[in-house]
Amino acid sequence: MSDDHHSHDEGSHFSDVELRVRALESLLVDKGLVKPETLDKLVDTYETKLGPRNGARVVARAWTDPAYLQRLRDDASAAIAELGYGGMQGEHMVVVENAAQVHNVVVCTLCSCYPWPLLGLPPVWYKSNAYRSRVVIDPRSVLKEFGVALGDNVEVRVWDSTSEVRYLVLPERPAGTQDMTEDELAELVTRDSMIGTAKL
Repeated sequence: MSDDHHSHDEGSHFSDVELRVRALESLLVDKGLVKPETLDKLVDTYETKLGPRNGARVVARAWTDPAYLQRLRDDASAAIAELGYGGMQGEHMVVVENAAQVHNVVVCTLCSCYPWPLLGLPPVWYKSNAYRSRVVIDPRSVLKEFGVALGDNVEVRVWDSTSEVRYLVLPERPAGTQDMTEDELAELVTRDSMIGTAKL
């Protein structure tokens, strides 16, 4: 068996998208258009400094610290900044709280305004015309397609993000989590729950 065949087998566990990304990365580096350390910093930023982990930490702090929750209600941007999150696409934040009889969901009907520092890259469906139009007209049906079935007694509120204001859904804290730490609670929170297309 040749070395070429062996290396092909080793690389076969990558998806087509991963293989394309690796090829593009190699090409950009080989042409001198980008440095590997620049790509590493960019990946690190999106994996560890931006993204759903940040939003999950905000949610977990709000669940465990009543004073922080009140600051989040009063001035979400300032409260979020206390935890070190903010910047471009994360300004002018408003937090909307889910409750037993209220479920919030976020959309951007004009484009795809989205709080990148808290939720990372927006999902493809969030930017789709189908989601942007349907969730405003028939939010219950859209939520049901995401697996969120709500009773008739639950009010659904749809929030339209803009360049002036972006929304973060504060999911309900699950029952039976009173003994969990803030870090453990943050592990329960998903990106979709902070958009409102999931409970958690």
